Parts: sequence; structure tokens; C-alpha cells
Amino acid sequence: MEQLKIEKTTLQIVQGDITKQNDIEAIVNAANAYLRIGGGVAGAIHRAAGPELENESTKLGPIDPGEAVITGAYNLPNKYVIHCLGPVYERDIPHDKLLANCYKNAIDICEEKNIESIAFPAISTGAFGYPVEDAAEVALKEIVEKMKILKSLKTIRMVLFSNQDLEVHKETLKRVAKQ
Repeated sequence: MEQLKIEKTTLQIVQGDITKQNDIEAIVNAANAYLRIGGGVAGAIHRAAGPELENESTKLGPIDPGEAVITGAYNLPNKYVIHCLGPVYERDIPHDKLLANCYKNAIDICEEKNIESIAFPAISTGAFGYPVEDAAEVALKEIVEKMKILKSLKTIRMVLFSNQDLEVHKETLKRVAKQ
């Protein structure tokens, strides 16, 4: 595990399954606009949470790229799911600002609700086509910047499914931490 501590918050980068983060209060769903079950991360989260998640989340949609909303987590080991709609690369412009807003808005929800830990997937890097290297740079810069002013959040975890994505995020964190 790669990690960085700023003030009272620790950023962790791990390989794993976002639905099995038992020690995390809120996990982030890389959602579709209507907050329905889908493929990839959204499908895995919805299947693990059960049908109640979709029943609650669809009432909050549609959302726009960069927006985030919060629901219960139902059968997941977490208390909350924060749903973020990432940008489709090269379609939702400016994709870098919209992607950064996903992380910013999810962190802001945590601060508003006094949530102490959150786990993110690599938003927009699957079906939405955002290159992992570019997405990691945007995500980690936004997270590191926000860490300087956090009050509630103590743990921010990036949970990467593949070893390749893990390595990209580890290398990116080393660069971002030096800036």
C-alpha cells in the first residue's frame, strides 16, 4: 500500500474490490446519470448492495457530470454510497474539471456529513474511456489539494481493481506529492 499523510488525513492507494472495504464509512460509485445498476463499478456496487440501493438512488437522478449524491449502502459493509457521474472522455468538456469535481464534491459531502473515511474507484477510466494516467493525475491532484483543509475525513482510499491501474496511481502519487 502506498500512502501519503497531510495534516490529519491519510491517502491510501490499494488494489482491491471497492465493495469489500469493510473499514470505510462511504464508498464512491462511478455512476451513470440515472443512478441505475450498470456495468463495471456501478454494477458491482449495486449487486453487492441489493435492490434497495437502486430504489433510493434513482429518485436522486439524473445528475450531471461532476455531480455527487449520497445514499445508504444497504447490504454493503459501509454506511453510505456516494454516487458520482464522471465525464465521458472527449465528450464531456472540460473533462479534467468535471472529473476533478467528482472527487471534490464527494469529499465535500463527507465533510458536510462528518464522514471519516471514503474509498474511491478510478472514476471514468472504464467504459467512459478516460486514460488511466490522465485520470490519476486529475484525481490525485484534487484529493491532495483538498486534504490540506479537511476537518472530518481521516482516511481517503483509492481502490484500484487491476495491478496496472495500481502502479499508475502509485507513480502519479509520488509526482503529485512533490508538487
